[in-house]
Amino acid sequence: MRAQAPGSPDHPGVARTPVRVLAGVALLTVAAPTLSAAPARAEDGAGATVQCEITDPSLPELSGLVVGADGTMLAINDGGDQVAVHVIDPACQVTGVHTADVDPYDPEDLAVGPDGTVWLADTGDNNAVRETVALLALRPDGSTGVHRLVYPDGPRDAEALLIAPDGTPYVVTKEVFGSSDVYRPVAALEADGTVGLVEVASVDLTLTGTPGGPVGRAGQLLVTGGAVAPDGHALALRTYTDAYVWPLVGSDVVAALAAEPVRVALPNSPQGEAISFSADGSALVVASEGLPSAVTVVPVPTGTAPADATGASDGSLTDVLTESDDGVSPVAAGLTAAVVATLALWVVGRWRRRGSAPGGPPRG
Repeated sequence: MRAQAPGSPDHPGVARTPVRVLAGVALLTVAAPTLSAAPARAEDGAGATVQCEITDPSLPELSGLVVGADGTMLAINDGGDQVAVHVIDPACQVTGVHTADVDPYDPEDLAVGPDGTVWLADTGDNNAVRETVALLALRPDGSTGVHRLVYPDGPRDAEALLIAPDGTPYVVTKEVFGSSDVYRPVAALEADGTVGLVEVASVDLTLTGTPGGPVGRAGQLLVTGGAVAPDGHALALRTYTDAYVWPLVGSDVVAALAAEPVRVALPNSPQGEAISFSADGSALVVASEGLPSAVTVVPVPTGTAPADATGASDGSLTDVLTESDDGVSPVAAGLTAAVVATLALWVVGRWRRRGSAPGGPPRG
């Protein structure tokens, strides 16, 4: 994260020199089978296989991932002082890097739109100081765009981007209490301009018991990435520990998120933030920050029991006070986890801000 004075622009402007053309971006569309609409819960890590491991030192903080039709992947780091989209082959070897002369603040997620434009979600804000966030566009013709956005209710930290089949972007916030808000622009994006965001949905998560992540059980509540299937039949959000998959009809993301999702417990990883659908849409592909980073393929299950990870409490005292197996009520455990996560994220944010100063550690 960049240490930048509140009120200063998040970006110096659009690219002064064109981005190198993202050859092969058109490959990132392919037909996929329809996902079963029946909500289901997976066994923890059931059927997951490690495809390969990323060891390239240029990708130490992998945060966004998109899988193409031929298995080629696009990936970004969380941080950096230049837009850089890495091209990775199915064996996890970096085969190229496409750059743009745009200096991001804190890029967190990656998506490809229906026209082949590669979108970076420059929406990270651990310390809640940004007056605007941005979506960065790398177009197939080599041009670049910086599209600034402003929340209606003050700064928010967000690490997930969904691009609907009609091209509408949705930003999903990262909330320590498990209730993430979903925003979309109120108007068409403007190059070098600022457009307002409006809250259109929310996603409520509760503790799942799946291990993983850098902040303990709180990682089960924090949304760290998003993806839409290549043919638009489904969308997914992930936390440090689990993924949630909703059937998608047309481009109605709001209606999709109002339904029960399929919950997929992900294999334990140190800081899992990247998520994509596989080329055929039958599985999720996930990866973590840190090296080596395992690129893991996790099938989306069908025909199992309904997920309750997003089920809301009816507010009864029985529900609130019922103890779990470890003698702690779910509400108390969730509040404790949220406090721990808040402290951990504050520490990380402070470290990253110090890291942007001369002589400090590398910034994320």
